[in-house]
Amino acid sequence: MNQTAVRAIPEPSRTGTVPFRGHGTWFRVTGDPDALRPDAPRAPLVVLHGGPGVAHDYTLAMTALAGDGRAVVHYDQLGCGLSTHLPDADPASWTVELFIEELRAVVDHLGIGDRFHLLGQSWGGMLASEVLLADPHGVASLSICDSPASMALWLEAAATLRAELPEEVQAALLRHEEAGTTDSPEYAAAMQVFYDRHVCRVVPNPPEVLASFAQLEADPTVYHTMNGPSEFHVVGTLKDWTVVDRLPGITAPTLVVSGAHDEAMPIVWQPFVDRIPGARSHVFAQSSHMPHVEEPEWFTAVVGAFLREHD
Repeated sequence: MNQTAVRAIPEPSRTGTVPFRGHGTWFRVTGDPDALRPDAPRAPLVVLHGGPGVAHDYTLAMTALAGDGRAVVHYDQLGCGLSTHLPDADPASWTVELFIEELRAVVDHLGIGDRFHLLGQSWGGMLASEVLLADPHGVASLSICDSPASMALWLEAAATLRAELPEEVQAALLRHEEAGTTDSPEYAAAMQVFYDRHVCRVVPNPPEVLASFAQLEADPTVYHTMNGPSEFHVVGTLKDWTVVDRLPGITAPTLVVSGAHDEAMPIVWQPFVDRIPGARSHVFAQSSHMPHVEEPEWFTAVVGAFLREHD
C-alpha cells in the first residue's frame, strides 16, 4: 500500500449552480476563467465522477490538469454532493439519458458546448461513452479512466478479485448479501479490505477521497438504485448495461487508462481499445482504481499530454 501524501487542492476560480429539470447542478471551475472562452488556446476539460452518486471530491487531484493553462470543470451529478438530492424520486427516473442531458446543460451554461475535452472516471467513463454516442458535438477528446464497457465484464472481474480475498472476508460478504444485511458494519469492514486492495491503495485515504465516501454513505440513493449495495453486488438498474457493440460509433480521439491493481481489470476496458477507432491505453503500475490519487504526477503527465495533443 502507498502512504498518504499531502496534496494541495487549488481553490476554484468560479463556482455556481446550473438550473436543470427544476433542480440545481453544482459546478466548480479550476484555472483562469478566461480559459473557458471559445478562443482559449487550451480547450477546457470536463470531469465526470463515478458512482453513480459518488460526489466529485475524490477526483479533485485532476485539478492539476489546469497547470498548462486550461480550465478544469468538475460538477456533482444530480442526486449527490452539492447538487440537489432527491431521496424520494421515482427509481425509474435515474437513467443514463438523465445524466447525458445534465452534462449538456452544464457545458451549455458555461458556454463551452462547442469545444471541450471529456474525461470520465469509473461510472463517469461509462457515461462519457454514452454522451459521445448520443451526440459527439463539441467533444475534442475522450478520456476513459478505470471504466467497464459492460456490467457483465465488471462482475466477471469483481468475482475474480473477490475469490482472492481472505476466506473469512469472502464468507462475511456472502453471509450479509444472502441475508440482505449489506448495511451491517461487518459487511462494510469486509468491503474495506477489497477497497484497500483494488479501489484506493493510498491508505489512509486522502481527505478528498474520504469526503466522497462519506457523502455516499449519507445519501446512497443514486448508487443503490443504479448499481446496488457494493462494487460486486450489482443488482441495480445498470446490471445489464453494455456499450460494447456500439463502441465503433465513437470517433473522438480516445485514451483509456487504468491501474495495474484496478478493480477495473483489463477484461473490462479492453473493448474500448479494441472497438473505438484509434483508441490507445495506458496502465499505471502502482495504482488501483484511482491513478489520479495514487500516482498523481504520472497521471497528470499522461492525460495532460493526450489533451494537449488534441487541443
